[in-house]
Amino acid sequence: MIYFNGSLVPEEEAKVSVFDRGFLYGDGLFETMRAYRGKVFRLEEHLQRLFHSAQIISLPIPKTLKELEEAVYATLKANKLKDAYLRLTVSRGEGERGLDLPLSPRPNIIIVAKPLPHYPKRWYEEGLRAVVVKERREKDSALSRIKSLNYLPNILAKLEAKEKGADEGIMLNRDGYLTEATVSNIFLISQGKLLTPSLKSGPLPGITRKTVIELAPALKLEVSEREIKLSELMEAEEAFLTNSLREVVPLTQVNGGPIGQGRPGKGTKAIAQAYSRAVEDDS
Repeated sequence: MIYFNGSLVPEEEAKVSVFDRGFLYGDGLFETMRAYRGKVFRLEEHLQRLFHSAQIISLPIPKTLKELEEAVYATLKANKLKDAYLRLTVSRGEGERGLDLPLSPRPNIIIVAKPLPHYPKRWYEEGLRAVVVKERREKDSALSRIKSLNYLPNILAKLEAKEKGADEGIMLNRDGYLTEATVSNIFLISQGKLLTPSLKSGPLPGITRKTVIELAPALKLEVSEREIKLSELMEAEEAFLTNSLREVVPLTQVNGGPIGQGRPGKGTKAIAQAYSRAVEDDS
């Protein structure tokens, strides 16, 4: 069952027009969330980011945060799921031909709930293999700060990584500093410090990223958000990637070379365990 503009309908009935601006121009936003035992982790923060992003692109959302929260849980319940992947999509809806915004926009709101995807055990036990890709993040673009439907740069980065036999692609910005992976934020552990690219570098302000930063002090890890050179990643003791579905995943190889000892380190494991406890405490 799909939530579609206020109603729960069978999947085959959830259709948008071929003139929808999300389809034509990537004119819209989305949020990907994870439910544990029937509760969506950090749902309010996801929705706050959605509304903030909507302000940036002048996209009116015809629902309140509370109404969207209720819609998310209604979709979860309708699909009889407790542990699930959820995606909330808002497109600007139909409009006249061309780039000018519609005078009377009618956004489409769609919520999908599905069973969690299966991720390889190897990722967590041995770590991800990544390559630095050619595609660059535009750090000064509004698109670097929002989850827009225009995801082509990330798709191209993922394609390049797969063609090179890697699990993930690491993206730099135009100045050559680290930003993020194709669907994840990136962290390094070096000399007792937890490093992650600052938002000025161009990464998405991830919800899991924010959670890890909040958890770090209790693990006696000093957090530094700043510009990070690729050489710092290659010389780090540990590295890992984060997103809402995958949680905390070790990164143990980049461009064929090992990160640290080439296996998941103690710091990464401690952060992964702390994240799991945060989920337990929340649900």
